[in-house]
Amino acid sequence: MPSAEQWVRDQVAEFEASDGQRANTLRSSGDPIVVITSVGVTSGKLRKNPVMRVEHDGKYLAVASLGGAPEDPVWAHNFRAHPEVDLQDGSDKATYVARELSGDERVEWWDRAVATWQTYASYQEKTDRLIPIFLLERTG
Repeated sequence: MPSAEQWVRDQVAEFEASDGQRANTLRSSGDPIVVITSVGVTSGKLRKNPVMRVEHDGKYLAVASLGGAPEDPVWAHNFRAHPEVDLQDGSDKATYVARELSGDERVEWWDRAVATWQTYASYQEKTDRLIPIFLLERTG
């Protein structure tokens, strides 16, 4: 099901049409993105979201920042309810299992996220909630 946000629909469509060769960067900064497909917790429909590319040793991180908004993005709820997701990084597509991080593991991956894209630190400062982060590990 297409996103309610036109820019998300446009970016995902161009990304997929080009097998990840175009629309593979964040439009505002030029930083690399991946596209994650998850199952909607309420609708049961497939949802596609471009997120910042935070990768380490074949594992990816999805940061549910929503720009420092007071609430989690909808896709965070989808990940919690249906942790099996598909991720496309360029032309590489695979299935992953997402799990929300806490404790020392969260600190380690949060530091990687901020090192990749420093804006995450300012997003955390803008909100009272602890921004959820999800580690995506390839299945099979």
